[in-house]
Amino acid sequence: MVQSMTGFGKATGEYNGKKIVIEIKSLNSKQLDISTRLTGVYREKEIEIRNELSQSLERGKIDLSMYVENAGRDGVSQINTTLFESYYEQIKALAAQHSLEIPSNWFEIILRLPDVMKAETPELDEQEWKIAKGILQTAVVQLKHYRIQEGKSLETVFRDRIADIRNLLLEIEPFEGERVEKIKAKLEENLQNISEKFDYDKNRLEQELIFYIEKLDVNEEKVRLRTHLDYFIQIMETESAPGKKLGFIAQEMGREINTLGSKSNHSQMQKIVVLMKDNLEQIKEQVLNVL
Repeated sequence: MVQSMTGFGKATGEYNGKKIVIEIKSLNSKQLDISTRLTGVYREKEIEIRNELSQSLERGKIDLSMYVENAGRDGVSQINTTLFESYYEQIKALAAQHSLEIPSNWFEIILRLPDVMKAETPELDEQEWKIAKGILQTAVVQLKHYRIQEGKSLETVFRDRIADIRNLLLEIEPFEGERVEKIKAKLEENLQNISEKFDYDKNRLEQELIFYIEKLDVNEEKVRLRTHLDYFIQIMETESAPGKKLGFIAQEMGREINTLGSKSNHSQMQKIVVLMKDNLEQIKEQVLNVL
């Protein structure tokens, strides 16, 4: 079954007045490449989150964002009253020592001094993590569903392009016999011109002619190309993550099509080969998106 590496999943949930939001985006990549953006309390679970993604998504460039809305008192800054009073006493002493007035905005000044404000970051309790992990799994399921839907579109493209190449192979056949006859006629004409001036061994010439025509024969390439086309469809239908293998098969298809082109020695056959290459390039381009 074909799945795209492109996908998106989003899930939300609530716990103790918090709204937990998880978004996962996926793009194509040769390997699994995970990047995460986690809000403070969930950073300690980064390894576990990465393991969950790697087991579920296999391949692709994965970008996960996890954040909390309406977080209540989580991360609220607290005033360090002991340090505040210490700063205040020092300011008063300095003002008296230098005959200065205590500034009218002294409260604002002290709050900006180092370490007066301290942020309290609560620990992540197990119940909250259990809920958050369920949200993560829901987001992963949504992304995988998106990948499957995109994969259906890719599968349609592949089937259409494979069918076009098959039809083009059939279009080659009428020109094969015509090509051989033209080659024979041209050689015979040239031989008649030569025979008027030189003697030659007709038996040896026939052998060389047969050898030359056999070198232009494309039946083996056609058989191998059809085999590759069948194998491409088979792998696409039977394997869960066929992307890499489909890429290798497409390369083999390209070799056979190139050989057909080099052996064609016929303008119409070469035009057909060009159309085959165009279809194959579309396959190769889309295979890069397959999981």
